[in-house]
Amino acid sequence: MASLKEIKGRIGSVEGTLKITSAMKMVASAKLHKAQNAIESMLPYDRQLHKIMVSMLSGETRVTTPLCQPHANTGRIAVVAIASNSSLCGGYNSNVLRNTTALLKEYGATLPADAIDLYVIGRKLDQSMNKLKGFNHIKDYVLKGDNPKFSTAQELANRLMHDYLSGRIDKVELVYMHFKSTATQIPMREVFLPVQLQVDGIEEGPAAAGYIVEPTPEEVLNVLIPDALCMKIYTIMLDAQAAEHAARTVAMQTATDNANELLDELRIQYNKGRQSAITAELLDIVGGSMN
Repeated sequence: MASLKEIKGRIGSVEGTLKITSAMKMVASAKLHKAQNAIESMLPYDRQLHKIMVSMLSGETRVTTPLCQPHANTGRIAVVAIASNSSLCGGYNSNVLRNTTALLKEYGATLPADAIDLYVIGRKLDQSMNKLKGFNHIKDYVLKGDNPKFSTAQELANRLMHDYLSGRIDKVELVYMHFKSTATQIPMREVFLPVQLQVDGIEEGPAAAGYIVEPTPEEVLNVLIPDALCMKIYTIMLDAQAAEHAARTVAMQTATDNANELLDELRIQYNKGRQSAITAELLDIVGGSMN
């Protein structure tokens, strides 16, 4: 059995850890509130913009654009994976890593490793991806996930669109965690390019009949599609950030609860030991007086 001094030392150590986890939980909760407001404000706009774009592409006029046309052969792809720059967020980073690795393994069965461009956002994921050899690992955006900016999303989206239109890549996929609630973050895998005409319940149909398009659908789409794709990247970055803060809030709350439980056990153990020591001393005193 541990001595009273050792138990008291452990109590002090756990109390110090408890203060840290409680503070981190409060910070993560505050950041989550801000990130949640940002993504909840952005999602309706992004979905409506995408709905308008899909409606114009799939209406009776059936306007076509190179960004919607699949390439004949998928000889080179790009994968954009979004995770965290820091740890202590539960299984958030490991979930993104697992899904990214599964995606790379799937394409690796038919494509050589150097035919896959891997864009990583998040230092923790970047460290894990460094162990994989042969991929074209692009590090330009590794540290850009903590404070998502539209300019960063626009730069990345424009780079992907340029590579797709030039024929350098034939497909772009996104891997990230979707924020559903504080307790639930859903692993997501989406095709970014070519533009999909059926996403989140938006299906092909004559919905474009409800819009009056001027000057022409082609001219509008030439402006709308790049903007919508830039907005898509920005929305996903905000979504991933909200999921990260939610995962960290839950992880720190769990750590705090565990620390409180451990403290209760240690205090009970300490009190029992102290009581046993006092009882032993009393017995020694009583035995000595009787002699």
